[in-house]
Amino acid sequence: MVNDYGYTGRIMRLDLTSRSASTSPTSEYAERFLGGRGIGTKIYWDEIRPEMKALDPGSKLIFTTGPVTGIFPNGSRWQVYGKSPGRVPEGFCYANLGGHWGSRLKSAGLDVLVVEGKSEKPAYVFIHDGVAEVRDASHLWHKGCVEVRDALKTEIGDRVAVVAIGPAGENGVVFANLLADLDASGSCGFGAVMGSKNLKAIVVAGSKKLEGADPQQLRELALYMRRAVGKVPRLDPVLELPQQAKHDVCFACIGCDMRSSYQAENGVRGKYACGSGAFYQELARHYYGRWTEVPFTVNRLCDNYGLDVYALATTLTLLLRCAAAGIVSESDMGLSLSKLGSLEFMETLLRKIAYREGFGDLLAQGPIRAAQSLGEQASSLINNVVGDSLGHVLSLDPRLLIYTGLVYAMEPRLSGPQVSEIIGRGGNLWSRWVKREPGAYLSGEVLRATARKFWGGELAVDFSTYEGKALAAKMVQDREYANDCLVLCQWIFPMTDCEFTEDHSGDPTVESQLLSAVLGRCIDEQSLYRMGERMFNLQRAVMAREGHRGRECDRLPDFLYTKTLKMDYTVPGCLVPGPDGKVISRKGETVDRAKFEKMKNEYYALRGWDVATGLQTRDGLTQIGLKDVADDLASQGLVV
Repeated sequence: MVNDYGYTGRIMRLDLTSRSASTSPTSEYAERFLGGRGIGTKIYWDEIRPEMKALDPGSKLIFTTGPVTGIFPNGSRWQVYGKSPGRVPEGFCYANLGGHWGSRLKSAGLDVLVVEGKSEKPAYVFIHDGVAEVRDASHLWHKGCVEVRDALKTEIGDRVAVVAIGPAGENGVVFANLLADLDASGSCGFGAVMGSKNLKAIVVAGSKKLEGADPQQLRELALYMRRAVGKVPRLDPVLELPQQAKHDVCFACIGCDMRSSYQAENGVRGKYACGSGAFYQELARHYYGRWTEVPFTVNRLCDNYGLDVYALATTLTLLLRCAAAGIVSESDMGLSLSKLGSLEFMETLLRKIAYREGFGDLLAQGPIRAAQSLGEQASSLINNVVGDSLGHVLSLDPRLLIYTGLVYAMEPRLSGPQVSEIIGRGGNLWSRWVKREPGAYLSGEVLRATARKFWGGELAVDFSTYEGKALAAKMVQDREYANDCLVLCQWIFPMTDCEFTEDHSGDPTVESQLLSAVLGRCIDEQSLYRMGERMFNLQRAVMAREGHRGRECDRLPDFLYTKTLKMDYTVPGCLVPGPDGKVISRKGETVDRAKFEKMKNEYYALRGWDVATGLQTRDGLTQIGLKDVADDLASQGLVV
């Protein structure tokens, strides 16, 4: 049985149409699905049918936490599940956020919040100590995410946490974001889902104390992790950071050095990290001839409008290529391409998209649908950059790391943690070792030792061959899904390498030790991975029910088989380890179609799926605790 440790014990369902709320015990889900990804996906499976549209009033948004959220250092993460209007076609999706909102939801007395229905008028929800109030948000409508967050903190108090939408969400832009405190953002078009419900924001606050079963063990693990990650260098080789940038931290952070904030000359401070800071960086430098605050200001505009910069980057690529091909003109767009790289250009473009003005109305459909609306030629112009059905740009692709082909083929969206686990997160560290920089330790030998612990053997890090990659992909997926059930910070976990250990490889048992200390019962490494395997299969079942039918849908974009790899922003020079850790380059490589299909065969067999069709089997699902799911799929002919 599930005890109180790690959980508040309550799931709330809030119906905005009737303005009523009900609660049920978390224990109905936690024993089998743990939390986070597990509970979120199971509620989606139970309550969101395939025929439902993402923006229908009956569509639901599922906000989840895990047993670690709010308890362990770096227990900041929380997730959102629902049907994405941005996917092509619409379908199941998820977002993972940090900051403080998840821990505050648990302090407010909830493990999970499920929102459905539609408010008659603009509203926001205030949840405090297990009570939900639906309040008028007319004064907040049309305001930006950051403005709303600041207004509600002034109205209610600084100790609340807020997740809000901006004008893009209100106007149904399919790549509208959620934005929470510390500028934590959630994509998949969930901002549009909130907007369709006339829901402007969700505010949480509470006084519930969160604790684990074994505080002493948790303290020891926290000390161990602080030592392990205390000297992690910045893992972002792309973003050009000004000296004024400062590190920012999520709830109880132990220092991953990934979040940065910046204060502009006008006093505005906000997030300045990763792709959100870098996507306009090169264009702005080219236009102004030097570093300016423009990329930060553009990033801040995206945050306030509530726009996903990754989908926006693809949209910008589409615009420029279509203009060069004569498909659209400056007059059509209402933009002057001579201003590309300027703040003025992006101010105009973002406003048009967020408010669906003129050409912005077409772009608000998302880059894939917008290209389809412009014709076959337009679609062909961006199909060599799109990595998922949301229109996000391909990264760490199968031409470079091979195993990521299985991730791209089977996920509903780009999964950064999965495609980066083996070398992406350590790409900067690996590159430093290749260049023989002082203190660099992530050598080929260290990677091989790590592979033996984490990925099934040394072949996982020999990127000259397809051998060993099916097993590596399965182990990566099972581990990442298990960690998403806890929910753990993806920048710290899994701890695959470590500067202070003798062999510099990390410890794959940390997560199971942590969960055991939180829950007060022994859970070993393999049991935790088994949980991850169950969650991966549950998501596969959800996707099968929504049209992803095994082998025929487990495919990659055609250009990966024909267009050679030229560069990768994360791994300079496309340099990766090869046989015996020897440095090799994947530049000029393509995906070998025959070898990829053979790798899929091996992967299906490892999963216990039907190799011929790639469909799950009824017996296999039953064996991992999903008999009810197997029965449902069997009734629809979706299992073997």
